[in-house]
Amino acid sequence: MWSAALFLKNPINPATWEPPLSSFEKYDETSHHYDTTRQAVGSEIILGCLAGHEKPLSELRVLDAGCGTGAYSAALVDRVAHIDALDLSQGMLAQARAKLDAQARAGRIGFHQGSITELPFDNGAFDAVSINQVVHHLGDAGENFVRLRQVIGEFARVLRPGGILVMNHCSQEQLRDAYWYYRLTPNAYGEVRRNFAPLEALRGFLEDAGFAPRGSFVPVDAICQGAAYSDGRGPLDKAWRDGDSFWALVEAQELAAALDRVRALDDAGNLDAFVAEHDARRPSIGQITFVCAARSG
Repeated sequence: MWSAALFLKNPINPATWEPPLSSFEKYDETSHHYDTTRQAVGSEIILGCLAGHEKPLSELRVLDAGCGTGAYSAALVDRVAHIDALDLSQGMLAQARAKLDAQARAGRIGFHQGSITELPFDNGAFDAVSINQVVHHLGDAGENFVRLRQVIGEFARVLRPGGILVMNHCSQEQLRDAYWYYRLTPNAYGEVRRNFAPLEALRGFLEDAGFAPRGSFVPVDAICQGAAYSDGRGPLDKAWRDGDSFWALVEAQELAAALDRVRALDDAGNLDAFVAEHDARRPSIGQITFVCAARSG
C-alpha cells in the first residue's frame, strides 16, 4: 500500500509549521472582488477527465480542493452526484456558499473549511478530486516543493483506487508569454514563476505518489479573466487586480512603478500596442494546463 511518508523526502514538522491561506495572497480580503474578472475556464476539460472514470458522471463524489468562490463547483455541481467544496479562507467560502445556496439546500454540495495539506476526509472518500490554480500558493519552491508533494499524497489518500485527479496549473511557458501584465513587474514575475512547479516536476510527483497519467490539456481559447483581461488600463483598478493573485506578489514600490508605466503608455497612445506585443503568443499556448491522472489500485 502506497503511503505519503514513502516519498516525502523532507517531512514537515507539525510543531513548527501551520498551513497558510496562501503564502502571498490575502484571500479573505480579495474574495469580495475575485469574481469581478475571474472565470471557471476549462470546466469542460474537467468534466471530460471525470468522464474517464469507470462510474458514470452522475454517480461521482468529487472534492473541489481549494474551491475559492465556488466557480468550478458551480460548473460541475449539476453533473455529478455530490461535491465537497473545501477552502481555508472564510471569505472565499462565504462567497461560494452564497453562490451555491440552492444546491447546498438540495444536498448536492457541502462546504468545509480546512487545509489541502491535511484533508479532513476519510481514506477513499472520493471518486475524483479537482484542484484549480491553488498549489502555487503553498510557497515551497525553495524546499523542493515538499508541501506540494504532501498535498498530492493527501489526494492519493482520499481517492478510491481508479479515482481521477485533475490539476489546473500553468506551464513555465504560459507564465512567460500568456499574461501580458506580468511584463510590468519583473520582480513579481520572477517570483510567480518560482512558485509554480514545472509541469515535468509535477508529473514526477504524481507518479511517485502512485498516479498514472491520463494526459495534459490546454484550453487555448480560454482567458481566465474573460474580456477584462485585454483592458490595458485594468491594472489601475484594484478590483481588476484582485482577479489574479499575482498582484499580491508585487511590492508597493514595484506596483507604483508599474501603474506609472501604464499611465505613461496610455498618455502616449502606446498602451494597446504594449498589450498586443506581450500577448501575441497566448492564443497559441493558452494560459493554463490541466493535468489529469488516475490513482492506481
